[in-house]
Amino acid sequence: MASKTTVMSVHEEPCPVDILILVCVGTLLAMGVLLVASASSEISARDYGNTLYLVARHIVFIGLAIGMGIITLMVPLEVWRRSGWLMVVVSYLVLAAVLVPGIGKEVNGSTRWIPLGFFTLQGSEFVKLMMVMFIASYMTNPENRDHALGFLKAIAAIVGVVALLLLQPDLGSAVVIFVAFFGVIFLSGTPFRFLLPVIVAAFSSLVVLIMLAPYRFERILAFFDPWAHQYESGYQLTQALIAFGRGDWFGMGVGNSIQKLFFLPEAHTDFVYSILVEEFGLLSAIFVLAIFMVLILRALWIAYIGVQRSMTFHSLVAGGIALLIGIQALINMGVNVGALPTKGLTLPLLSFGGNSLLATIMMIAVLLRAEYELRHAISAPIVLAKRRRGTFSAS
Repeated sequence: MASKTTVMSVHEEPCPVDILILVCVGTLLAMGVLLVASASSEISARDYGNTLYLVARHIVFIGLAIGMGIITLMVPLEVWRRSGWLMVVVSYLVLAAVLVPGIGKEVNGSTRWIPLGFFTLQGSEFVKLMMVMFIASYMTNPENRDHALGFLKAIAAIVGVVALLLLQPDLGSAVVIFVAFFGVIFLSGTPFRFLLPVIVAAFSSLVVLIMLAPYRFERILAFFDPWAHQYESGYQLTQALIAFGRGDWFGMGVGNSIQKLFFLPEAHTDFVYSILVEEFGLLSAIFVLAIFMVLILRALWIAYIGVQRSMTFHSLVAGGIALLIGIQALINMGVNVGALPTKGLTLPLLSFGGNSLLATIMMIAVLLRAEYELRHAISAPIVLAKRRRGTFSAS
């Protein structure tokens, strides 16, 4: 009878998952298909002889991502919580594998991919979620967040991941993972005396990494004065700004982008936000930003509910996913508008890229699972009370 009562309470719900999150994700995916179809048409025609080749792949990846998301949604968070250190080991293996000659594939001077036939695996996209799940699990233990030794073990884990990413090199992913990882540590209530030295060390290391790599330093110079370097390190940024200028408030219309005609490199990936503005106007860019804000705020609200219910792991996972998606989206948009130095990061759910789509949809699925489990943890006392009053029948 008890199990039947639980089933009845679940089936009485109008929707088993958070509708607001689904609407936000669905809207971004639909806009992404439209943008990729337009932004990739010329490069698809040139490289594959078919203007729809890349958008067709994009749609296939969306289908695969949704399928993977459904599978992920069915996994209880307790499984992930118990697999914390296993995810660290898997992260190390995936990131180290790309550095092995004959396994990793080099593109534009970076070795980040493992060819798997139809699909090319970029491990760093999945490591983002795995490291957030690890630190959320690790920080549920008060001894790990309140004692220096426990804190240092967590820092050692993330330093190893960052080091492997820098060897590829992939500074953008390293920054996103580290900030989200550190953000979860902060949300867990770790004493600030532990956090401050790491903040100083991380910032100092970032400055050194920029100074030691000439191409990174040139990007910083181009960031401050892109027009002085418009044919060199500032080329992408100036072309992105031109796209913004062409778009004005209402855009040039669907498919009418000029910058996608090989003026703006990576128009369908890293700079799809600029094509959005050029074709649909600045209002569309504000609309997309608003959708991301709603999605992130909803994730943070789920994290807050987790705190209220003393379900620490659920809270930290939701907060970590909010940070992962929010940080990457803000960096991508910031690069496109010239507010941040150029960095090769996609815009989640909008840019072309199978790895990014799969990883982001998995994050969304985990977030939905966290919300589902929190909601049922809240409703459990109500269900029990109704059963005691005889609200549910045995038949």
